[in-house]
Amino acid sequence: MFIRHLSVALVAWFALVAASPASHAESGPEIDAGVHETMQRFFRQVGGARELAHKAVGILVFPSVVKAGFGIGGEYGEGALLIGGRTAGYYNTVSGSFGFQIGVQARSVIIAFMTPEALRQFRKTAGWKVGADASVAIITVGVGGSIDTNKITSPVVGFILDPKGLMYNLTLEGSKISRISR
Repeated sequence: MFIRHLSVALVAWFALVAASPASHAESGPEIDAGVHETMQRFFRQVGGARELAHKAVGILVFPSVVKAGFGIGGEYGEGALLIGGRTAGYYNTVSGSFGFQIGVQARSVIIAFMTPEALRQFRKTAGWKVGADASVAIITVGVGGSIDTNKITSPVVGFILDPKGLMYNLTLEGSKISRISR
């Protein structure tokens, strides 16, 4: 009985958080500062990251995506789309999950659009869903800790960073990314 009440309370809490992200949403300048810091950390920690950023036609950066769960989980984060190094719009990412999970985790997510068509498709879709609207290839760093940009063939590539660096074996599947106004 206790587990049932706890599950109902968690579902209600996640629904409340998902339904009212604007109540504790960051301002445009706060998001921009987080995006800048995340990109600088990415450049410092991963060889070839600057070259990749220069080749990408757009980069979507979520400085902090927080995932919390106890059986039922959810995650939320806000970020910005950079085109030519400038902010071209603000976005949020939301996803839910069910299964064995407990605790809270924060991570940064960087999604690079490598082709104009991939970026155009992302920008014209309201509520872009990873896996349904596009596949995001999660890139892992090889020996020497650097990215070989000549071997990247996917139109959309993603990186997941924690405070220590790149994270492995994670997915963005099921994440919904929507434009927000600031």
